[in-house]
Amino acid sequence: MSIAETLGLMIAFGSFTATLIFGILDAVKKTKK
Repeated sequence: MSIAETLGLMIAFGSFTATLIFGILDAVKKTKK
């Protein structure tokens, strides 16, 4: 596995995780209001 492939996977996984976290936070904010 090359460095470029590893970086690409890390970036894809990171953006997916960030989207998931922001989605959960947004849902929590909506339920609290």
